[in-house]
Amino acid sequence: MRNFSQRSQRIAVWISAFAALCLPSVRGAEPPNLVFLIADDLGWADVEFHGGNVPTPNLNRLLEEGVELSRQYVAPVCSPTRAGFLTGRYWSRFGITTPTNSQGLPFDTMTLPRALRDAGYETCLVGKWHLGSQPEWGPNQFGFDHSYGSLAGGVAPYNHHYKKGPHTVTWHRNGELIEEEGHVTDLLVSEATRWISDRKEGSPFFLYVPFTAVHLPIREPEGWLQKVPDSIKGEVPRQYAACILHLDDAVGKIVDAIDDSGNKNNTLVVFTSDNGGSTAENNDTKYPDDQCPNGRLPGNNLPLRGQKGTSYEGGIRVPTIVRWPGTLEAGTRFDTPVQITDWMPTFCSLAGSKVKSDQVKWDGRDIGPWLTGREKPEARSIYNAGPHFRTTVLLKENWKLIVSAAKGDAPERSELYDLGKDPNETTNLAADFPEEVAALREELTRAASSDRDAVVKSP
Repeated sequence: MRNFSQRSQRIAVWISAFAALCLPSVRGAEPPNLVFLIADDLGWADVEFHGGNVPTPNLNRLLEEGVELSRQYVAPVCSPTRAGFLTGRYWSRFGITTPTNSQGLPFDTMTLPRALRDAGYETCLVGKWHLGSQPEWGPNQFGFDHSYGSLAGGVAPYNHHYKKGPHTVTWHRNGELIEEEGHVTDLLVSEATRWISDRKEGSPFFLYVPFTAVHLPIREPEGWLQKVPDSIKGEVPRQYAACILHLDDAVGKIVDAIDDSGNKNNTLVVFTSDNGGSTAENNDTKYPDDQCPNGRLPGNNLPLRGQKGTSYEGGIRVPTIVRWPGTLEAGTRFDTPVQITDWMPTFCSLAGSKVKSDQVKWDGRDIGPWLTGREKPEARSIYNAGPHFRTTVLLKENWKLIVSAAKGDAPERSELYDLGKDPNETTNLAADFPEEVAALREELTRAASSDRDAVVKSP
């Protein structure tokens, strides 16, 4: 009898949670605030809760109070992931498969911040944009009321300059290029927490914080270097560890600002990364000198195969936490595959947005119903177009097909993995399951048929 009673109570909790998550307009409650925190190049095992060697106490706390999505997929590199998040569509629909400094999205794109602003939200971006590195292509042109940070990609930590070239000076506030002193992570967290405390009362808010950490080039303040465990050796590995510590602290300060403002229980917070960890050279000569040390970054994606820029799990599967106290059951882990494109339809549903999927051609799905346990997730395909010279991926249930384009003398190549039995992609089964390869390739062709249907038209 006790087990039946506990089961009934659990079902009631799930039903209540579903109503809170998916039907805010029906129950008459105010829609939740939405906060999306995304690290840059943070690897699967760069976080302590995946066995990393650097303490991440604030992320650990966020996980204790939230749920983990253990199979969130993103693009292999940064700009595509950002396009997918902000549009709910595969980035290849916009012709984006590599980092881009050109205008990434057409001006009339129904973006997530635009849809949320139409639903009464205040919208803010603090951090890295990288979907058009000129002010006239910046965040304020796509639905953000306030924006601050780098219009281009990851910047040097102290002078905030991007790569040598036309976009070197890229630091801005609301599209106006500015010069500021201070470490990039400190400046971003200061702006984000100030915006939370200064925003007007009465309106729900959407805060998007795409950090530049832990993207190269890295040079951390001495105070953070002193906190690095003695077991980590080498100048660049210690700098990298200090950068993770600094990022973790920044996340904690933003979450504390939310909680201190009285918005803890009505704010959904997501933390994730834009792609897998990197082992590139830290002091890249393409960047203006900011006295960053030489050496390769120790981005850690183990036990997953691959890294940033690849379509193996280590390149496209990233640590992800979702916290919404009182609505999502703390301590839950979901192993259902989701993708960065799912957040726009999910957030629009939570916000009561009138935007419909047929208007924006979403590739993503509203994951709210199964995230709260009200519905079981359905089998689905996830299409992932990587840099053109690398791979195209299709995930379906536990099968993963990677098709590498021909390059030079190397012919096109198919790789098939059973992620249920072989999550680290050690054995290519393409030769053993030709019928499965053929079926998935046919589905991949259908998924790719809409690529470039929303590219920016040349004037």
